[in-house]
Amino acid sequence: MNALADNNRYFIVQELLKRDYCVGGLALKLNISEAAVSQHLKILKDAGIISGNKRGYFKHYRVNDKIFKVVCDELNILSQIKREKTTLCPPVNKADCPLCKEELIDKK
Repeated sequence: MNALADNNRYFIVQELLKRDYCVGGLALKLNISEAAVSQHLKILKDAGIISGNKRGYFKHYRVNDKIFKVVCDELNILSQIKREKTTLCPPVNKADCPLCKEELIDKK
């Protein structure tokens, strides 16, 4: 999930899990410009991680709990996958690799 790859966006999500914020509040917390916060919020919103609703003159943002839970559940599932104990791919000779060997046989 590229949307969370940036440290500022990751911090924004952490803060929005605690409480709702407007752009100005997040800018003060992160010590960056409101324009930069807005760009980060757009990326998070486009990814479906956050949503905003207008309150008076300001829009306040919050984490979309449903999508966040789905992502957490999926990451938990991925963390349970066991790595195969095989040698590195590809070996010196492609024909020595069990996976590549199957591909070579299929092409004949």
